[in-house]
Amino acid sequence: MEEKKPVAILDADFEAMVLKGNGIRVVDFWAPWCGPCHSMAPALEAFSEANADKVHVFKLDVDDNPKTAEKYEIRSVPTVIFFKDGESIDTTMGAMSQAALQEKLDKYDG
Repeated sequence: MEEKKPVAILDADFEAMVLKGNGIRVVDFWAPWCGPCHSMAPALEAFSEANADKVHVFKLDVDDNPKTAEKYEIRSVPTVIFFKDGESIDTTMGAMSQAALQEKLDKYDG
């Protein structure tokens, strides 16, 4: 996997990049005005770089992409959803540390 940093995606990209992708995909639902989202960004980037060989990490701005945010009932940002082979397997609301992200990945990457 060539991309190490989280990739910004849009409603139009979501199905192809997340739902039709094999393996584990992590999506950070965030907003530009969200303080905890900005606080979590360095941990998300470090997690993405550390696991570039086994996971794809995406960021979806809920303000600009309401269709996907509504579909997954995002009521609070940040919300992180782990997908495996197109299926949602874990949802966490609130900022996550790199260690917490890693713990979830290790749980599902078996």
